Amino acid sequence: MDTGGRAFATRADTVSVTDKRLLKGARTREAALRRAVDIASVDGLDDVSFGRLATDTGMSKAGIQTLFRSKELLQLATLEYARDMFIDAVVRPARDAAPGVARLRSLVEHWIEYARTPLFEGGCFRVANMARFDSRPGAVRDALLRHQREWLDTIGNELRTAVGSHEIAELDVDLAVFQIDSVLCAANTALRLGDEDVIAKVRRTVEGLLKAA
Repeated sequence: MDTGGRAFATRADTVSVTDKRLLKGARTREAALRRAVDIASVDGLDDVSFGRLATDTGMSKAGIQTLFRSKELLQLATLEYARDMFIDAVVRPARDAAPGVARLRSLVEHWIEYARTPLFEGGCFRVANMARFDSRPGAVRDALLRHQREWLDTIGNELRTAVGSHEIAELDVDLAVFQIDSVLCAANTALRLGDEDVIAKVRRTVEGLLKAA
């Protein structure tokens, strides 16, 4: 058949081009979000914008906007990316420990490492942003609240398991969860200020709640 000298793209060629574009888009998205979580941990989610990311990463503002479409969607994507990083650093490694006291201690130790290293430039992502959005109804606040509840439920589940298996004495689980989360939030601030002694205080606070049955 006379093709008139024109080259016809095969399906394989089309798939290859599409795959390369998808891969490039995924890499661009990854790079943008990795920078976004650091910006948000230091300056807050309000400072996560197409322009700031373009400046910080050297990418085009239009290219980033094409990926996320609106600032709110960019902020929500940043939140989910931070959540996934937190789970990978703190929650998932603790699953290797036995449910109950051992897993709770593992969660706390991995949280300490998460905040001490820190995983994000500004320390704990949730602590850095919750106060900025706690009085601002909307999708960003809802997502932050949902992530906080997930974390509190994770702590609470291990405490309930420990009580149910008689590893520790009966206690007010909701109050204990509040105390543990409060001391971790306070520790994040102290660590940002260079107070390494706060780590021992975190451990003492947690151990004080784990009294033998």
